[in-house]
Amino acid sequence: MPPFSRRKMHYINPPPPTPIISSSLPATRPRSPTAAEIMSCYKGKYHDELIANAAYIGTPGKGILAADESTGTIGKRFAAINVENVETNRRTYRELLFCTPGALQYLSGAILFEETLFQKTADGKPFVEVLQEGGVLPGIKVDKGTVELAGTNGETTTQGLDGLAQRCQQYYAAGARFAKWRAVLKIGAAEPSQLAINENANGLARYAIICQENGLVPIVEPEILVDGDHDIDRSADVTERVLAACYKALNDHHVLLEGTLLKPNMVTPGSDSAKVPPEVVAEYTVRALQRTVPPAVPGIVFLSGGQSEEEATVHLNAMNKIEGKKPWTLTFSYGRALQQSTLKAWAGKEENVEKAREAFLARCKANSEATLGAYSGDAGSVEGASESLHVKDYKY
Repeated sequence: MPPFSRRKMHYINPPPPTPIISSSLPATRPRSPTAAEIMSCYKGKYHDELIANAAYIGTPGKGILAADESTGTIGKRFAAINVENVETNRRTYRELLFCTPGALQYLSGAILFEETLFQKTADGKPFVEVLQEGGVLPGIKVDKGTVELAGTNGETTTQGLDGLAQRCQQYYAAGARFAKWRAVLKIGAAEPSQLAINENANGLARYAIICQENGLVPIVEPEILVDGDHDIDRSADVTERVLAACYKALNDHHVLLEGTLLKPNMVTPGSDSAKVPPEVVAEYTVRALQRTVPPAVPGIVFLSGGQSEEEATVHLNAMNKIEGKKPWTLTFSYGRALQQSTLKAWAGKEENVEKAREAFLARCKANSEATLGAYSGDAGSVEGASESLHVKDYKY
């Protein structure tokens, strides 16, 4: 077909019109990149302090006491030993822990509940000062618990981002230097869903950068519950997927990895599955970390996840005995696995305080040795040390 009709003398497919360029229009200049676009990670005023504090908490031979049980959770622990859940008893119990002679040398941090951050000893000394003088950095639980994630089969997301910056400022002024936020995932036939993985990873990342902007080292805690009958291979697969998503989100949010700590679950079979030897748990756990956690992260502080006190110590010890690539320190952030035998020994009675402190000191020392791969098993005979601490669908 010819490009035009001779009768009508016009183009059937006319060429595009020539654009009119006005000389009065200014020349287009390249847009300058924003600060976020050129910032690979947080570089604010707390940069050096965050790096120093994260490295200190991850010091080999030391670990974290997780004493951040909410009022409701500590109430359940007290109920088991027939102790009333009132402020006086909560303060007395935390003083028992923090003032145990010789215990703080094995700790680098202590995570506190908000109430505890502002409490004092019976003699009027702030707990924060007791910890600081013992070389222990005070930390603070900042999340507000979990809620069901709509569109999933009972999976959850963690709340608490609203007002977090202002709370971090208050906690920093009160002496806190690190924070904890717990995300919870579960293993099921179709769980964790990608939605739950992404939602919790992004929540952890948002929390982390807010903390860093306000001077607190964020502990990133994506806990995969041990509930279920899955084997250790399934646990490893889910752990690797979750950690990979977390570090993608942390990078997307420009989090300074050198100023963070990771608090993961150990890779174990489900609670309704047969146990495996400590060396197998160690092998699977370290391999999952090697595949997902950047070497910029200074320390990994494990949660105990319902293991008995002795199991948590033995598994940590086995990991630290593994030779090979471990660019981060492997240490502990235990709550139940540091306190169970202590609570039993105390039972709320003044005459049992020294006995309870002996139990607490033994567990602190045992886990300190485990961070060096030097635990010999001598604390396993303490009453309560080998009892399972698993609670299905565990909530703080």
